[in-house]
Amino acid sequence: MNTILDIEINSVIEQAELFCTKEEIEIKLVYKLSNKSLEIISERSRELSTLYYVDVDMLKTRAENGCFILKKNDRIYGHIFVHEHLVKGHSVFERTSLWVDRECRNYNLGLLLMYKMTELFSDSFLISVAQTPKVHYYNELLGMTHVTLAKMSAGLVEELEKLGKLRDEHSFRYYVNECFESEIGHLKQI
Repeated sequence: MNTILDIEINSVIEQAELFCTKEEIEIKLVYKLSNKSLEIISERSRELSTLYYVDVDMLKTRAENGCFILKKNDRIYGHIFVHEHLVKGHSVFERTSLWVDRECRNYNLGLLLMYKMTELFSDSFLISVAQTPKVHYYNELLGMTHVTLAKMSAGLVEELEKLGKLRDEHSFRYYVNECFESEIGHLKQI
C-alpha cells in the first residue's frame, strides 16, 4: 500500500476495512477480553519499548471503557484501548496500547484502529500521548490538535505525572480531539 500523503482520510479507512474483509479479519469493539488475551497483550507491552507497560488488571479496567481489536479466529492482529483519567471530576480518555501484528502493518490498520477509537470518543475528552512521528501524523489526519503541556490544566498534568506519562515535550507530543480542544481553556481554570 502507498504511504499516505494528502489522500482523503475516508478512502484510506475504506481501504483498510476492505483489507480486513478480504483477509477475514473482524474489527470488533469489545468491553471484555479473556484472561489469555489480556496476558498476551500485557506481555507484549512488556517486551516492546514503544508500548507503555500495562498489567492484566490495568488492561481489564481499560477494556471496560471499550477496546477495538482486529481478530481472525482466536488470533488478535491488532488492538487499541483507552485509559480513563479523572481530572477534577472530568473524565479524560487517553488512547493507548495501539499495536498491529507485523504481518499487517502496511495496510493502515493502526490508523483504522485510531480512527475507530477517536470516533467512539468524539463527544468525550480524548487525548493521545505519542512519541512516534507516524502516530503524530495519524493524529493530525484524524483532526486532532497538538497541544503543549502549558495549555493543559495543572490537574491533568499532575495526573499524567502520577502515571509516568509526563514526558519530554521534544520527544512526546500531546494531541486532543475537537471536544477536548474546545474546552481546554475552561478546564485549565479548574
